Amino acid sequence: MKNLFLFLLAFGLTTPVFAQIIELDTVVVRPITYRYIYEMEDDDVDQSVKDLQMKLGKFDVTKEEYYSDEYDSYFVSFYIPEGYAVATYNQDGELLRTIERYKNVKLPFAVSKALTERFPNWVVDKDIYKVSYSEPKWESKKTYKLKLSNGKKNIRVKTDQDGNFL
Repeated sequence: MKNLFLFLLAFGLTTPVFAQIIELDTVVVRPITYRYIYEMEDDDVDQSVKDLQMKLGKFDVTKEEYYSDEYDSYFVSFYIPEGYAVATYNQDGELLRTIERYKNVKLPFAVSKALTERFPNWVVDKDIYKVSYSEPKWESKKTYKLKLSNGKKNIRVKTDQDGNFL
């Protein structure tokens, strides 16, 4: 009886060991460009612009049919109705820089506030939001070119995302 108990105990302890052998296919984990996505994070930007910027950060040029490791860089264009973005990726698929241009997007609160303080009674007719990002510096430059009107008068102003006039 004692031997039977030891046999069942040993059998019960070794069975789960064999059950935990799992074979997996090769999995490749590729990080997205978090620096770019972190730099572009802005709550005041339109959702369509945010979505496009997320695509830029997640895009993997190495998975595309035109990819060949003999080229040093790839220029990829992305389009939405509000504008476009051109991104440069290196041969490893890392995002190097972007140039983005969007028309008639929602202005950030800081820009709207600066406009109403400096130009009361003026209305924004058109706006162009430009973004340039460069990986070696890990920084972006965001500017707004605005066309303002007050009756028959028109002026053009340029500001950064913080409402500072340039």
